[in-house]
Amino acid sequence: MRRIVLLDAPSNLGLRPPAPGTVPGCYKLAGALREQGLLRRLGALEGGVVVPPRYDLNGWKEGDGDFNAAAIADYTRRLAARVETHVRAGEFPVLLGGDCSILLGAALGLRRTGRYGVAYLDGHADFRHPGNTGRNGPVGAAAGEGTAQITGRGQADLTGIDGLAPYVRDTDLHLLGIRDNDEDRPELTGLGISHRTASEIREQGPATVARKVLRDLQDTAPDGFWIHLDADVLDPSVMPAVDSPDPGGLLTPELHDLLAPLAASPRCVGLDLAIYDPDLDPDGAGAALLAGLLESVLAQP
Repeated sequence: MRRIVLLDAPSNLGLRPPAPGTVPGCYKLAGALREQGLLRRLGALEGGVVVPPRYDLNGWKEGDGDFNAAAIADYTRRLAARVETHVRAGEFPVLLGGDCSILLGAALGLRRTGRYGVAYLDGHADFRHPGNTGRNGPVGAAAGEGTAQITGRGQADLTGIDGLAPYVRDTDLHLLGIRDNDEDRPELTGLGISHRTASEIREQGPATVARKVLRDLQDTAPDGFWIHLDADVLDPSVMPAVDSPDPGGLLTPELHDLLAPLAASPRCVGLDLAIYDPDLDPDGAGAALLAGLLESVLAQP
């Protein structure tokens, strides 16, 4: 029986302010899910919190690269150390974010221990990088560059910490649940990076897709894999409390059937949850949904 460790990673450093003078509310995700009794429901060990630096754009302007970059790099190192410690101890860390930039910490921590893959469950490919900014718009928000950064594309202070770029190889990355109109799809195809849209997952069957991903990861990632779960992989009809609620996402039973086989695999070494914003969810329905989903796929018998 694996030992789940619940660890708060409440960083919002990778998202743009939702309005002038405000900060993204996803840093409240961890508190909202703990309020649902998630620690008890998972039978998890208490991992505490990795406290993020202050959110401060500090005069940043378009063209300056990623805002909060120094703070994200510092946070990535500290979070990586915690993830590495738990994984080496045979524990299963569950990171409660936060925005998608927390994946940098998980990926770096795993890179320090071996070769791991990532199952990236997200409504967006998050593949913006300096090589495609003419199409995707300028870099700036690290949360929109997650898959690019972990595969070594982007500014070196985030992608090459400790000289370990890339943290994840292209062949070891699987994007699951992106929207049909995601403009990164042609580039991903050209690079041979595995990706499936929400509609493709629906057509093929979520459990079937999960089994295929597990087979592929068995072949390419010898030490195991990590799950990144962005709440916006769900359709906004069931999960509107995200910063980019684009239609065409998975429904809750579909996400469960995709996630459950991945999380149950003995080769899965941890999971992070990101982007849910309690400020956009005054009745807490989104927190209840996500807590119930994690309990259904992670709770020990």
